[in-house]
Amino acid sequence: MSHSQWSQKIVQLLRRMNNFYLPGSCRASCLRFEINEAQVGWIPPHLAPLLSRFSDVFSPPQGGAVSLRPSLDSPERRTEAVDAVLRTLRQEGTFSCLKGWRDEKYSVMSQFSEAPLMLMERSATSLFGVKRSGVHINGYTVSDGGEVSMWLARRSPTKQTYPGLLDHVAAGGLAAGFDIKQTVVKECEEEACIPAAIAEKARPVNTVSYTYEDEDGVYPESQFVFDLELPVGFKPKVGDGEVQEFYLLPMEKVKELIATDDFKPNCAMVVLDFLIRHSFIDPDTETCYQEFGAGLHRTLE
Repeated sequence: MSHSQWSQKIVQLLRRMNNFYLPGSCRASCLRFEINEAQVGWIPPHLAPLLSRFSDVFSPPQGGAVSLRPSLDSPERRTEAVDAVLRTLRQEGTFSCLKGWRDEKYSVMSQFSEAPLMLMERSATSLFGVKRSGVHINGYTVSDGGEVSMWLARRSPTKQTYPGLLDHVAAGGLAAGFDIKQTVVKECEEEACIPAAIAEKARPVNTVSYTYEDEDGVYPESQFVFDLELPVGFKPKVGDGEVQEFYLLPMEKVKELIATDDFKPNCAMVVLDFLIRHSFIDPDTETCYQEFGAGLHRTLE
């Protein structure tokens, strides 16, 4: 693959992962999802008509927004009421995303730093365009000669999403009740058997944010990015079964792979961020350098 072909593949990846902002997306026909007059998501057009069946939970659309009933005046009441709706929709088999029900709750809030307004089943968040956060760990080594290599994981073929694709050495969604660094250590231990004493050395370095849509809904996501330099002799081991195997590859090979369909898309974005921060991509020779940076940091407007 030539340099220009690689660059165009990356540009296409970034546009695909930010397709909610492109002309022709469902954004213009989405309704805002609001709680206490604060927007917490986007309700896509294929869901909005169904919510009228649950008039004790959702108010009728007004001013381009759908809100919860005022009687649901606490996080606990909102969580319970919406969860009952979601379980009904799951039983009816209306939405494919609910077939991957996780029994894992995500916090619903307007801003990440705020207290949750409610909790929502992870698999349902795309139906309401709720912001989702996660952690991604760049596990890398530096040889005595200064050569950088990165550990990659091959996802299990039984994973609900992106089975069999290349991934980070460890990554995971930020579930309700867990803080960021706690999630980093947990995912490192569970997925790659990286001891806590090593995982705790992971350094927060950036966030990568994007919003895309597909047939299941809207995905506004922000990933907290960590760099973890692993000892040269250390080898990750398969832990909880979410990974088939691990590979240690030189950065030039990793750079090549993120432009292929063999890489989980948001992981490819996080690796791109690593390549930029560690000067494996040069602004004097990469004509798309600024476009790369913009595509990695699109926050939901």
